[in-house]
Amino acid sequence: MNFTNLRQNHEKLLRYLNDEGYAKDYIRLVKYDIHWILKNEKGNSWHTYVDIYNDKVSESNSKSCKKAQRHAFGAIQQFDLYGEYPNRRIKNSLIKRANYYKLIPEFKELIDYYQKSDKTSDLEDTTIKGTAFAASCFLYTMQKRGLKSLDSIEEADALSYFLNGNGRLMCSEHKRRIAAVFKVGIAWKENECRRILAYLPRIRPKRKNIQFLTPEEVEAIRKSLDNESCALSFRDRAIGKLLFFTGIRACDIAAMKCSSINWQKEEICLSQLKTGAPLILPLTAAIGNSIFDYIANERPESSGQHLFLGELYPHYPIMAGAIWHISIKIYKAAAVRQNAGDRRGSHLFRHNVATSFLGNGVPRPVASNILGHNDPVSINPYMHADFVHLKKCALSIEAFPVRKGVFNL
Repeated sequence: MNFTNLRQNHEKLLRYLNDEGYAKDYIRLVKYDIHWILKNEKGNSWHTYVDIYNDKVSESNSKSCKKAQRHAFGAIQQFDLYGEYPNRRIKNSLIKRANYYKLIPEFKELIDYYQKSDKTSDLEDTTIKGTAFAASCFLYTMQKRGLKSLDSIEEADALSYFLNGNGRLMCSEHKRRIAAVFKVGIAWKENECRRILAYLPRIRPKRKNIQFLTPEEVEAIRKSLDNESCALSFRDRAIGKLLFFTGIRACDIAAMKCSSINWQKEEICLSQLKTGAPLILPLTAAIGNSIFDYIANERPESSGQHLFLGELYPHYPIMAGAIWHISIKIYKAAAVRQNAGDRRGSHLFRHNVATSFLGNGVPRPVASNILGHNDPVSINPYMHADFVHLKKCALSIEAFPVRKGVFNL
């Protein structure tokens, strides 16, 4: 390997890390590793940065140390080979640890074919990645069984993957994702993919009881969002009111721009990431005031157009995953959902908005449109908590004798 570029320009990398506010320990580790590489480059048979990493950690048994070194060498590799500086939102891990990267070429080729197929072009990136991940897990398990080609996978091999230690089948959704990859793969290798599809077991979908916000919890959350003395920042309170009153998806809140707020028309206008469809919602006083308070009092100065920014320098736009953590703060401020096993997260707010609409007689197409569904049928799962109308479907048991005292508490 030639380290001329690294030797001449590594100070630029270190200055960048310092200017961007990276932790001193991280900068010190990167600096040390660069000096170690330049000191030991002669006399070594390194061909890749993975070789360098393996040489560096060969005598270490510490998982935390190896993890830190992976990220440090990953950052050095990206800078040295591609001229790219680190990005906090994208971890430059040196070694890819997902099952996909461990697959033999033929199995990898199937996953690649699925991801690049025209049949998946309309799907979300997260859906494609999740489906590819499920199929990679299946194929890697086949590979560990000693199977080195699609031709060698037999029915017993496929069935063994779906049975857990208790002899029970795994969830139907995981099987559906695996099947989706092989269905697309029929256009690539028809006979092999059709045969493996036939081996996949039929698994009945199971629907679990979905936890929902009770009226008492809804009231406690509303009060905490209105209480300016509670431990919520202006940003978290504004996001909380968007979730509470509109049920907007977390990914859409994270993607909101300053221009998404039309103050003159009192509207929230955005393009939904999941469906690509435009969504226009009323900008109520409660939401508008909270967003204004955040912009006026707390939002960091930034040339970026995203509305909600991270609290720490360099204040990147928040990601959808951050909305989950903000939801946890809101539940804690309201003193609800603090027990082990309680469902938490931003989707509970969306579920609550949907059931509120249905419970108050809002027509399903109207409620579905407000929630941003492309298909009105998408609102059906929320109807399981519409107790106002479900009670009307209850059957009387007056005709059936019940022993006295059965319903006594």
